[in-house]
Amino acid sequence: MMRVRGVKKEPACSWIEVDNMVHVFLVDDTKHPEVQKVYKYLEELVSKMRKLGYVPDTKFVLHDMENEQKEYALSTHSEKLAVAFGLLKLPSGAMVRVFKNIRICGDCHNAFKFMSRVVEREIVVRDGKRFHHFKDGNCSCGNYW
Repeated sequence: MMRVRGVKKEPACSWIEVDNMVHVFLVDDTKHPEVQKVYKYLEELVSKMRKLGYVPDTKFVLHDMENEQKEYALSTHSEKLAVAFGLLKLPSGAMVRVFKNIRICGDCHNAFKFMSRVVEREIVVRDGKRFHHFKDGNCSCGNYW
């Protein structure tokens, strides 16, 4: 019925401004010129996060697939890509500010708490509902995402 009526869901995307240029990321992005560096860096971060106790929460993957595939699907969320890009490109110690057009998922929210501890930087993600300010493993929303 949605196809017949021409109704389309807006794709989830995240963006970050670096050097006066806006960089947009989609889930499972392959188009950004530096996306391979971002994926590699994100893998390194997740490895460090796991040592602190991070476990990807696969209940946020709504597709029917194997657990390993679910973890990969979570790792390619647009907000994770945008944050990792910001961590790579912004000066050391600079706050990372990412904007997202829809609500952040619970796994990404949890991941950013761990990420803020690993990289010892502040991460701000503005989703469709509120600002989330991650610092030292905590979020300003009090985990009310």
